[in-house]
Amino acid sequence: MSTAPGREDPEAMRAVDRSKRVRVTAPVSSAAPAPRSPSLSREVAEQSDVGGVVLRSLMRSQLRLALVVAGAFLAAIGSVWAVSELAAQLPWLPGLPLVWLLIGGLPYPAAVVCGIAYYRAATRNEQRYAELLEDRP
Repeated sequence: MSTAPGREDPEAMRAVDRSKRVRVTAPVSSAAPAPRSPSLSREVAEQSDVGGVVLRSLMRSQLRLALVVAGAFLAAIGSVWAVSELAAQLPWLPGLPLVWLLIGGLPYPAAVVCGIAYYRAATRNEQRYAELLEDRP
């Protein structure tokens, strides 16, 4: 039976494949397997020195982040106070001074923006910490 050029007979291919098969095995060794270093998650769980260092590192980064965000929020509130002192004499709407709008309206969006920024950065810190704790082969 003749096949098209470029196509081979499936039965002939099976016969060829069986003759080319070779079984490969790993050499038998009497050496003990290399000891695995303990993972960071085990170090943290056992409260060892290494685990304590990693945990303190996370706590320091979260504290630093909280202080930076709180400082930014206080600076924003301070700037609202400074602008309100400068603009105390300027009326903006009839019967509603500009100072009231600044003091009553700006701190809330600033608090929301600071909260969102803190949440995102804290999540990123915790993800980095979790990546450190993943068991590595």
